[in-house]
Amino acid sequence: MGNFSDRGVKQSIDWKLVISYLLLILIGWVNIYASIHSEGPASIFDFNFRCGKQFVWILTAFVIAAVILFVINPQFWESASLPMYLFVLVLLVVVIFVSKDVKGSHSWFEFGPVKFQPAEISKITTSLLLATLMSQTNFRITRLKDFLMAAIIIGVPMLVILAESETGSALVYVGFIFVMYREGFSGWWIFSIGMAILLFILTLTASPYVSLLVLIGILIVASAISSGKIGALFWINLGILLLFCLLPWILGKAVDPESFIGKIKPVYILIGICICAVPYLLFRGYRERKRYISLSTLGLVAGIALIFSTDFIFNNILQDHQRKRIEVLLGMKEDPSGVGYNVNQSMIAIGSGGFSGKGFLNGTQTTFGFVPEQSTDFIFCTVGEEWGFVGCLVVILLYVFLIWRIIVDAEKSREAFTRIYGYCVASCIFMHLFINIGMTIGLMPVIGIPLPLLSYGGSSLWAFTVLIFIFIALYRQEKKYY
Repeated sequence: MGNFSDRGVKQSIDWKLVISYLLLILIGWVNIYASIHSEGPASIFDFNFRCGKQFVWILTAFVIAAVILFVINPQFWESASLPMYLFVLVLLVVVIFVSKDVKGSHSWFEFGPVKFQPAEISKITTSLLLATLMSQTNFRITRLKDFLMAAIIIGVPMLVILAESETGSALVYVGFIFVMYREGFSGWWIFSIGMAILLFILTLTASPYVSLLVLIGILIVASAISSGKIGALFWINLGILLLFCLLPWILGKAVDPESFIGKIKPVYILIGICICAVPYLLFRGYRERKRYISLSTLGLVAGIALIFSTDFIFNNILQDHQRKRIEVLLGMKEDPSGVGYNVNQSMIAIGSGGFSGKGFLNGTQTTFGFVPEQSTDFIFCTVGEEWGFVGCLVVILLYVFLIWRIIVDAEKSREAFTRIYGYCVASCIFMHLFINIGMTIGLMPVIGIPLPLLSYGGSSLWAFTVLIFIFIALYRQEKKYY
């Protein structure tokens, strides 16, 4: 019996996945020590400092992982997904009213020296309930009712977390769209989200007219791809679009600026033409039974609405610190000593590391504390400064390997619940990785989000441990019997 058990553990657990998890935790712990060593810890095990406390979190994370793997029945997670989701949702709401303001955020429960952030756990419960719903035999993501149920499961905690002013944690939920895509959701929706972000940025940095031209151009190309042919109409539409690109110059040269026509802005002329064309395009799409024409027309209307609501969203919905960070990120303002300070110092640290880094504990930006929050949100710049390009590459490749192993195991799974949950785990880790590293190198606004398994903090480490090891346990359960 003992030999059977030993053989089962060796063969049923994905040890490559476990080893990559352990390596990332070890790298994180070492770099947490490096980021605070100038504060005076006697050693990496000094429990009066973050490095020693992180060691405690690591040990407890190992205990949690062992309990999930060897004590809890894997079937529990599917059966308990709904009550756990509702319980955490209540915590997300309650924390808004009982927590202290921490840098504009109301998202932490405090019990003496212990802090707890329910937003970290909500990713787990949302993943479990989403997998429960989408693994049902009669579920079809392309059916409106089923899509709305999945959207509600994702959207409700996301909106509550936004109300806590935890923008970074809320953005992670966008990653669930990759899970929906794997289960049959149209890739055009991912394309639409990218388009919305592009139009928002172009409207802020260029002008609504430029955004509208880009929108029309992309819709022309998308319609041609959907129809499967590039005919004469495609080239005619592109030619008309080119003329509209020259419209401001033509009006400036050929029309008296003081005349009635001269006072009309080109963007309003273009919008007027688009609005007049909408009924015709909708009718044509209906008459010819060409769905892509109707969808492109609706995309045009939605794009125009977004373009002309961008200023309102930016000035009235986003908070002041969020606006400033976006302005610095997009180059609309320079503020190296204000909201841009963290990113500026982080980029200096990473850039100064060169190819192989300055060496362990030799980073000047790190040693002298130029980068705030360096052991938490900006831990990656410690890696960049002390271990250089090589160290950054190793860390990123470890994350890529971790995500890849999860996806490979998910695809091998015979159970839909395990597969869908695995994609949820991979999506959460990817979004954290993308946002955090993008933030440290100036490609994303500073929104406060930890680097999985590397950043200091018990809530984050435990949450990712639970997230990952539930999947390992589910996959192990299948491997034991197949």
